[in-house]
Amino acid sequence: MSCTLNKHIVIVTSEFPPLPGGIGNHAYHLALQLSKNHYIVKVITDQRSESYEEELRFDKNLPFSVTRIRLKKWRFIMYFKRLIKTFKLIKHYDFVIATGKFSLWNVAFCNFFLKRPSLAVIHGSEVNLKSRLLRTTTNMSLKRFTNIVAVSHYTRSLVLDLGKPIKVIPNGINYEAWTFDGFESMTLAGSPVLTTVGRVSTRKGQLEVIKLLPKLIADFPEIHYHCIGIPTEAEYFKAIARSLSVESHVTFHGAVSEHYLKAVLLATDVFIMMSTESQTGDVEGFGIAILEANAMGVPAIGSRGCGIEDTINDGVTGFLVEPGHYTALRDSLRTILNERDNLSSNARKWAYDHRWESVIQDYIKFLSQNDED
Repeated sequence: MSCTLNKHIVIVTSEFPPLPGGIGNHAYHLALQLSKNHYIVKVITDQRSESYEEELRFDKNLPFSVTRIRLKKWRFIMYFKRLIKTFKLIKHYDFVIATGKFSLWNVAFCNFFLKRPSLAVIHGSEVNLKSRLLRTTTNMSLKRFTNIVAVSHYTRSLVLDLGKPIKVIPNGINYEAWTFDGFESMTLAGSPVLTTVGRVSTRKGQLEVIKLLPKLIADFPEIHYHCIGIPTEAEYFKAIARSLSVESHVTFHGAVSEHYLKAVLLATDVFIMMSTESQTGDVEGFGIAILEANAMGVPAIGSRGCGIEDTINDGVTGFLVEPGHYTALRDSLRTILNERDNLSSNARKWAYDHRWESVIQDYIKFLSQNDED
């Protein structure tokens, strides 16, 4: 595509691999795909690990440049350095993309002086802040961007009062990485096997499933719930499971390798993510783990009232239910178990439609439109 040749893009992101995080994963694939489409990409992000070596090794093998603001004891020093670095760089680039709360503020401040063509990518929690001051700061920042992309219709609904056009572009997945060829399933406790992948937290909804396990066990006596992810609130959730006498039906695997995760998913009957909003406004803006499970042929059940509504094609790749609504959950689970082959096939096709090679074209349209303006 000739209009993209030598186009220089800066991506300012609050997080970036190799450490985990949805915003970082999105920023990485956005940078990678733009690079593959002949853009010259520069990423500005923070050092996140105490040891810098892992990040340096990761950055060295990328087809684009990454500048990391070194970790400091006093965080405000990092914020100031990031601001200065961003200001200096975007003066020499054609377009700037910001993703993550602090990055939105950072680029908006720079744009007050530089007025560069820009795109804000919003995920969910950063536009659902409970602090009025922080919410106002974020909204004022968003108004300084040329374009805004929300990763789901739910996220878009959180900022409709801005009075700016907001395009919805769903998250993409690295589809080839999640196809199951060459991977072997592991033997997991339970039948049916339910699995959630994600940090063990209120937002990811593991506790909502645990609370419904007494009823689920009555209808599915051998059912077992497997939780994969950083065990942030695992001890509290285990205590709740013990108080409900369902601890023998729950396994917390902790953070695992990608190989282990794929083996678990191959043994999973239904992926489940009953996400809820935390007291601080942390919400599920999309639910990329659902699509990754879909790519391996696993249908899903997820919550209404969050970004998962865009991730599950209701009745086709799984089902959407209200959190805490047991009858809907039970009926959805039964339907999936009875029609799993069809739903599994649909899930793979749905995941394929969300591969990054397809999603990136919508971002390129934004950049091409800017060329024409």
